[in-house]
Amino acid sequence: MLQPIVAKKIHLVGLDVDGVMTDGGIYVGEGPDGPIELKRFDTQDSIGIKLLKAAGVEVAIVSGRVSEATEIRAEELGIQVVIQDPGARKLAPFEALLTNKNLRMDEVAFLGDDLADLPLLRRVGLPVAVQNAVAEVREVATIVTSAAGGHGAVREFAEVLLRARGQWDDMVGQYLAGCGETLQRLSRA
Repeated sequence: MLQPIVAKKIHLVGLDVDGVMTDGGIYVGEGPDGPIELKRFDTQDSIGIKLLKAAGVEVAIVSGRVSEATEIRAEELGIQVVIQDPGARKLAPFEALLTNKNLRMDEVAFLGDDLADLPLLRRVGLPVAVQNAVAEVREVATIVTSAAGGHGAVREFAEVLLRARGQWDDMVGQYLAGCGETLQRLSRA
């Protein structure tokens, strides 16, 4: 169980892409203008990201690959910070980001799944592994999601963090109000 004191310190959540926001599969093919890459993203994760942002928690993408599909998805989700390093060097650009935002590592959560995530996971205040992460990542994680990467793991973590901060019900209420619903009407159904 995530302690409220730890949860309330988190101001930024970093997300790996392949294996966390996606199931790790990459579809590569030939389009009319050359090679194309497609990835499958989970829609439940997008709601989790929206709820985090509504609660004042910034979300950043930190990927060890450069991908136009990642850029497109980040834009759809309103994620303004996207770090993509073709050599999977994530720590230095992430540290630069935190310096720029005047944040410390203990004010950050990071969700990862594979070896390239270990340098970040070993440094952040709240290291999180998705259910299907490699053993080395699960060993350093404070939280391991029950959902696999690309199958709602980000959404699951968002709920854990926001519940521990005491913000879950308010954020869900705000989200539903934006959809024309209320918590009360749904709870009677």
